[in-house]
Amino acid sequence: MSQQPLDTVFQEWHDNQAIAEQMIPLIGSLYRHHNVVTTLYGRSLFNRSVIRILKDHRYVRKIEGTELSVKDTFPLVKAMAELNLGPAHVDVGKLGVAYKKRGGGDAVAFLREELAEIVDGHDADAGNGEPKDVVLYGFGRIGRILARVLIEKAGGGNLLRLRAIVVRGHGDIAKDLEKRASLLRRDSVHGPFDGTISVDAEARTLTANGNVIKVIYADSPAEVDYTAYGIDNAVVVDNTGIWRDEDGLGQHLACKGVAKALLTAPGKGDVKNIVYGINHQDISAEDRIISAASCTTNAIVPTLKVLNDEYGIAHGHVETVHSYTNDQNLIDNYHKGDRRGRSAPLNMVLTETGAAKAVAKALPELGGKLTGNAIRVPTPNVSMAILNLTLERETDAEALNDYLRRMSVDSTFQKQIDYVDSPEVVSTDFVGNRHAGIVDAQATIANGKHAVLYVWYDNEFGYSCQVIRILQHISNVSFLKLPRTQG
Repeated sequence: MSQQPLDTVFQEWHDNQAIAEQMIPLIGSLYRHHNVVTTLYGRSLFNRSVIRILKDHRYVRKIEGTELSVKDTFPLVKAMAELNLGPAHVDVGKLGVAYKKRGGGDAVAFLREELAEIVDGHDADAGNGEPKDVVLYGFGRIGRILARVLIEKAGGGNLLRLRAIVVRGHGDIAKDLEKRASLLRRDSVHGPFDGTISVDAEARTLTANGNVIKVIYADSPAEVDYTAYGIDNAVVVDNTGIWRDEDGLGQHLACKGVAKALLTAPGKGDVKNIVYGINHQDISAEDRIISAASCTTNAIVPTLKVLNDEYGIAHGHVETVHSYTNDQNLIDNYHKGDRRGRSAPLNMVLTETGAAKAVAKALPELGGKLTGNAIRVPTPNVSMAILNLTLERETDAEALNDYLRRMSVDSTFQKQIDYVDSPEVVSTDFVGNRHAGIVDAQATIANGKHAVLYVWYDNEFGYSCQVIRILQHISNVSFLKLPRTQG
């Protein structure tokens, strides 16, 4: 390659960086002043780096088979900032592809047509609505990730406001608060917290990116009066897993200031197990106790749903290859569960999973059709579900993958189903993925009515994002999504 082409390639990259830099304040202004959340094929553009924005544009090539650059989307973002838009989630990537196919032209006229529902819809005097108080009961792996996501989403019309966390603690409160803050600030799997965290030992608060979070010390729900902290009509997210039925979780509802309880584990008895995107519409106004099911159930149900809709599922087996969890032992020691007493970092541990049976709670049409097992493996995060299915209609791998790819970008399941088609991806590539599950197209096997699919999932972060979506739904925090989905 001659020097001139080399210089040209570098100059193009440099120019694209400059354009992305110009996009960032426009994206921020749309978010903070208009409650417009911009995405690029489901990937948020808000609060992202220049490099991340450029990478997300390149991702479009894998989905649509066509290049999309910031040169295509910048005119649209700039025009959006001028149209006095009302609140919505707007996929700039999809708009950019459509705009490019039209040959460009007048960006304002194009957006007036595509975003007609929100053009001139901003009302500066209307406010963002009434904030919804959220309390995290427990501050373990899921609790801290939920805190990160809630803090990240604060503002921009999201309305969910993390007011407090409840933990057990006695003795040196100042030292305990510093430890809690440190665990939120640093994470061996998910990396450092994106922002600042300060501790006020006297007030017993953590302040994270301007969010003041009360730390309440209690050994049981009965000890807490949330109204004493200015918290009212709150949703308590129980991520301890100690109580999983109505009687146990009902302890939260007996507390002053609590409206609803949301469990981050499979519920028992009559507690509704909800997989957002699948059966969240089953939540009624009378439901005060809800379960977000399990990470594995959330990972597999969306893919099973779309497969059953298109091909029909006669029967199948779900094998979960799951990262070890805090429930297991670091070294061999007594454990009440079979095999889980053996060292988690040193062994593959065969264990049971209720995910296959739990599918029927979200998808009754698959009741009795699936079996399941699980293998815990020596990785700290990101798991995989292997769906070995007998379909009712024949297909092949190409057709199956094409269908799942379309479902991942042009259906109501866009936030639940992700799709990857690379021969080189491994588990750590999916740390921080916000989807419930990610279909690995390269591993798909399909022959007639027999199909095997491999679905990755971040069993911590992806699941936590599903929990947040339920929180938004039960708190009446909803957003118009544009352009309208084709699925």
